[in-house]
Amino acid sequence: MPTKRHTAEQIISLLRQAEVELAQGRTVGETCRGLGVSEASFYRWCAEDGE
Repeated sequence: MPTKRHTAEQIISLLRQAEVELAQGRTVGETCRGLGVSEASFYRWCAEDGE
């Protein structure tokens, strides 16, 4: 089983940063590229954390 690349704390930090960037008018694609994660991971993290 592969190891996880991001810890729970890192995921929460990335989601907070993404929220700020999205509020500034950036698209999800631009935000994800800047954070270095895929859009699928971003949406999965949002679903898991209830955002």
